[in-house]
Amino acid sequence: MRGTPTVLHLDMDAFYAAVEQAAKPSLRGKPVIVGGLGPRGVVATASYEARVFGVHSAMPMAQARRLCPNAAYLTPRFGLYRRVSEVVMRLLRELSPLVEPLSLDEAFVDLQAGGAEGDMGRWSAGTAREAGERLRRDIRAATGLSGSVGLAGSKMLAKIASEQAKPDGLLVIPPGTERALLAPMPVRTLPGVGPATAQALRRAGIATVGETAEAGEAELVRLLGRAHGGALYAMARGIDDRPVVAERDAKSVSVEDTFDTDLTDRARIRAEVARLADRCVARLRAAGRSGRTVVVKVRSYDFSTLTRSETLRGPTDDPAVVREAAARLVEGVDTTAGVRLLGVGVSGLADFTQEDLFAQTGARAAGSSGTVRPPSPDPPMAADGPGRGGRGAEAVRRWLPGLDVRHARYGPGWVQGSGLGRVTVRFERPGSPPGRVRTFVVDDPELESSEPLPPWDGQDSEPATRPNVMSSSEAGGPAPGTPSP
Repeated sequence: MRGTPTVLHLDMDAFYAAVEQAAKPSLRGKPVIVGGLGPRGVVATASYEARVFGVHSAMPMAQARRLCPNAAYLTPRFGLYRRVSEVVMRLLRELSPLVEPLSLDEAFVDLQAGGAEGDMGRWSAGTAREAGERLRRDIRAATGLSGSVGLAGSKMLAKIASEQAKPDGLLVIPPGTERALLAPMPVRTLPGVGPATAQALRRAGIATVGETAEAGEAELVRLLGRAHGGALYAMARGIDDRPVVAERDAKSVSVEDTFDTDLTDRARIRAEVARLADRCVARLRAAGRSGRTVVVKVRSYDFSTLTRSETLRGPTDDPAVVREAAARLVEGVDTTAGVRLLGVGVSGLADFTQEDLFAQTGARAAGSSGTVRPPSPDPPMAADGPGRGGRGAEAVRRWLPGLDVRHARYGPGWVQGSGLGRVTVRFERPGSPPGRVRTFVVDDPELESSEPLPPWDGQDSEPATRPNVMSSSEAGGPAPGTPSP
């Protein structure tokens, strides 16, 4: 434990939903829910306006729609979220070289390693607070988004502090006050305490962090085992010596999709596995890695899940090799009862490739043209899975709510809803007032998908000077995420 609160934890507020609100002026101040839009989709993030209705992350989307039927339900745009995350992480690295990202919207920072306030002796609760407030201002200026900051003498306490500071706040836990702060909190506040551990403690009459510390190490070891019980006793007393680690080496790269309806057709399953393999290799190459073991994951209609793996003679980032290995693995799985989820992953990662032509390309020698199709990037509907429309132009023409489009006459906009052969688009951009809504036929040749505009794009929206050839409506048209009439 440190004597000064120089471990900083940043957690962006409702990140995916906040990016959508920043990029779509008409959604600011309104409930926004981002996630899989199919019948088996789940909520990735809900804005604070939606949370007051009881919507939260990991909730089934069908339940969210019942709780908050008038929210905007949007398809995730992970490419844009990564772009915004890079801006935030760059600001963190200006504070210190020791930054430990946990996800796109969350990271630890070791302020002492940065020396932003001079030598270590100059750090105090006051200077740490100043650094945290400056970071929050810089993030808002650069992205238009808010983040909550926690500062403490350890990672565990810094994360608890940022959670207590939400939304859009900052909390410093001065050294020496940890146990008083932790004592009344539920035991599940502590890292590593899940439902099973909490239930075991509850049966012993332990419900809060304070009661956990009072129980003593011997009792916790008896209940939970030596490793878990000893670690929990230390954390209950506010002790956490884990360092901030700048590089966390990934052990595997994987992608998976859940389908709206169970797949039984073998040709469709093979095609989906090939597509997943290409996406997996695209991520592998983006990370500058290669891998030796290909893994296929298959979840059946009854939620039973199995994995199959094949280890190659050397690491590879060749999409054809990964596709072929994944195809061989899925051929050995009985899928006649229906497949709910498919996944492809690569493990045994390395920073180089070791191509063995006999071992890895022999299977494609016969009938091969010698060309290798490059891996395709994540499709715009990837977050919703192939059963929800994840294939090239066909997927784009489904016009899922929230995706970016551009019209030859009206400029950039986003899909508000589609159905009955029509698509409703709201034409606006981050720096504009709430835009106009227009409806087109789904195959309008002047309407096409486009790259997202970042939230900090402050240009005025392009004027709409000519009426739509089919129909048009002003702001106040169909609710976002609902089919147009």
